[in-house]
Amino acid sequence: MSEVTVADEIAGLVLAVPGVVELHPGRFGEVATYLPGRRVAGVKLGDETVEIHVVLAYGTPIRAVAQQIHAVVAAVVDVAVQVFVEDLAAAHAA
Repeated sequence: MSEVTVADEIAGLVLAVPGVVELHPGRFGEVATYLPGRRVAGVKLGDETVEIHVVLAYGTPIRAVAQQIHAVVAAVVDVAVQVFVEDLAAAHAA
């Protein structure tokens, strides 16, 4: 099994925020943290910033959810956090 990294921790925290449907890899799959043998899509760790790209559930308060994402990520990193809402997902029928 692969070692859990900061990118994995961030991904888990973001996915636990209500309204987040999934992490988004970017239009061409360029938004990711690359690790040996795998990648964490939607989380891009940099020296000065962390980018988080997400898909939210349609109807969620976008600004409030983005602020929650920012808060949970900022609690575990010492660099600027940028949150990008890439898409909205339609509600699924029960």
